[in-house]
Amino acid sequence: MPGPFPSPLPPNVMSANCPSREVLRQLTSRWGLLVLIALRDGTFRFAELRRRIDGVSERMLSETLGNLVRLGLVTRHDHAEVPPRVDYALTELGNEAAERLFALAGWIEATLPAFDTAAPAAK
Repeated sequence: MPGPFPSPLPPNVMSANCPSREVLRQLTSRWGLLVLIALRDGTFRFAELRRRIDGVSERMLSETLGNLVRLGLVTRHDHAEVPPRVDYALTELGNEAAERLFALAGWIEATLPAFDTAAPAAK
């Protein structure tokens, strides 16, 4: 069964027409990256994720989770209960992506002071 991005051409992220660009866009979006990193710690409900990711709006979190579910990086489990209970967790592919993004985020945090000295002074 083909994935959500069937293409007759081999993957090439440098090509504007490659479906990998959509995956790249979702993984490197601010909220996509933070959701994947947050889900490294386990399964969470929507409200729990919103509390973990400071500054994300309900709309952006909902949209981001939907995109990550569509890509197969996150699972959405609706318990069909009243009141509604929906859990989000990483898939195997999502866990692999989250580990790589976590390493990038760690590098950014560790080298943050270097950015101050490397950036040209504002005029």
